[in-house]
Amino acid sequence: MQRRVVVRRSPVHGRGVFALQALEPGERILEYKGDLIRWQTAVRQHRKSGVSGHTYFFGLSDGRVIDGGQRGNSARWLNHSCDANCEAIEIDDRVFIHASVAIAPGDEPFLDYQLVTDEPADDETRQCYVYRCGSPGCRGTMLVAGEA
Repeated sequence: MQRRVVVRRSPVHGRGVFALQALEPGERILEYKGDLIRWQTAVRQHRKSGVSGHTYFFGLSDGRVIDGGQRGNSARWLNHSCDANCEAIEIDDRVFIHASVAIAPGDEPFLDYQLVTDEPADDETRQCYVYRCGSPGCRGTMLVAGEA
């Protein structure tokens, strides 16, 4: 099977995932892989790391988390965009990334992270999630619109 994506330096942020071939709307691109852990474990690991805001955690609807930093794959390098061209689809305890529009070879697939915080976001919290994706409708944050 021919590789459809590659990870390399992104002009948007750090590393990113890039299409090696045309990806069609609705096409499954990747599965977000990693250790399946409880939310409390993820919070504890994040606090111990001392890193503010940056994780490879993908929250599931049942409260568990996929930790892409542990046994993860290239899906953990998908960058955020307020004008995303991909969507995450949860099936049981797995998350699949699908193209929501046509993605040309060389283009970077993006997710809208739509992050939420446990407490109402104050200025310090919002500062941790500042992000300038460069899209015309950029809201300047990885937080969901109501949290920003």
